[in-house]
Amino acid sequence: MANIEFPQKGMSREKLFSELRSLKSGDSDWKHGRMFSLVFNPGDETSAVAEEAYTLFMVENGLSPFAFPSLLKMETEVASMMANLFHGDQDTVGNMTSGGSESIMVAVKAARDYSRGKKPHILRPELLMPLSAHPAFNKAAHYLGLKTVIVPTGKETLAADIEAMGRAITENTVMMVGSAPSYPHGIIDPIKDLAGLAADHQIWMHVDACVGGLELPFVKKLGYPLPDFDFQIPGVCSISADIHKYGFTPKGASVILYRNPEMRKHQIFAYADWPGGVYATPNVSGSRPGGPIGSSWAVLRYLGMEGYMNLAAKSMETTKRLIKGIESIPELYVLGNPPTTVFAIGSEVLNIFALGEKMKEYRWTIDSQHLPPCLHMTISPIHAGIVDPFLADLRQAVKETARLKPEDISGEAAMYGMIGSLPDRGLAESFAVQYLNDLYRVH
Repeated sequence: MANIEFPQKGMSREKLFSELRSLKSGDSDWKHGRMFSLVFNPGDETSAVAEEAYTLFMVENGLSPFAFPSLLKMETEVASMMANLFHGDQDTVGNMTSGGSESIMVAVKAARDYSRGKKPHILRPELLMPLSAHPAFNKAAHYLGLKTVIVPTGKETLAADIEAMGRAITENTVMMVGSAPSYPHGIIDPIKDLAGLAADHQIWMHVDACVGGLELPFVKKLGYPLPDFDFQIPGVCSISADIHKYGFTPKGASVILYRNPEMRKHQIFAYADWPGGVYATPNVSGSRPGGPIGSSWAVLRYLGMEGYMNLAAKSMETTKRLIKGIESIPELYVLGNPPTTVFAIGSEVLNIFALGEKMKEYRWTIDSQHLPPCLHMTISPIHAGIVDPFLADLRQAVKETARLKPEDISGEAAMYGMIGSLPDRGLAESFAVQYLNDLYRVH
């Protein structure tokens, strides 16, 4: 492999954008609802508002609230609106981040540093979480020097097992995690019970609502029976929620909220002895693009409670139609009992990864998951128009997958099958590292 030579001369605008459009043509078709992750599409009208607001603040830098007071105003108001949505009070505070992983990173840092003041004897802090919790917690623990304690979820419910979580608590446990809902299967953990357990042991309780934070409150207001998951529960200390998911803004927009400023201050980094001046940031990032902040502020105000409830109703109705159609196919089933718009498809008789690959031939992009093997589905309002053609293609793909022989299975299906079957999980991780190390090179 060789590096691409740095361009000696500039390219014409016409040729440049022709090449960009050519590159984009090979990407998954999210705009017409043919993929079920990564992009959350509310439709053209809201997307246009998000794009215009993003562009208006695209160059501004959130590093300096003094140079750009507009960004400070909008960020604090976004955090305040989200705190209100999650039943916070006048003490609830928060910040915007670049996404769920950063929100989780700073929450873990805050919990770790908070525990140092409360429990200085702990030298090897532990982060306790169910198996279904997002790997961003593993990443944060790895970066910040915490030990992760991972507890299997309930076999039937796929939710956090309260009794098992309780048995896993040690004198070193400083943080406990629950999901609302979990990304893999769309299951809401028993947050009230987890928070009670955490409070009894003086442990920081974090709710990861990155996927569902801007979906669950509106679904609940529509009358669907959902459990409490937010600051209504006394033991909840912090909540992460992505605006760029069901908030329908461009990527780079999430919030991390804390019950009070005393907890939030442990998130902040400051260094006073630099010749360039006092350096203080609330986030992992220093420079921060203004686009996600402006876009989030604009879309929250543009849609409001009524707009978000309308979009949630559309997503929920679409999800019900899809699940009903999937469960009418004898070879397939939906894992657990997901209450909202995130779920997973499994099979006892088919190679589910091969089914996912077969659906790509019909131009549908569905992510593979394992432990257990399944296909991930996240439903947005845009999917209301694809239910019938999707189900028709799925039925045909099931028939074709059933006829496959083991030697016919290749590509991502073979890779996922191989990784899932490795008894040495360290070897599986090493494979993933090497795969990415090779992938991100010019070929």
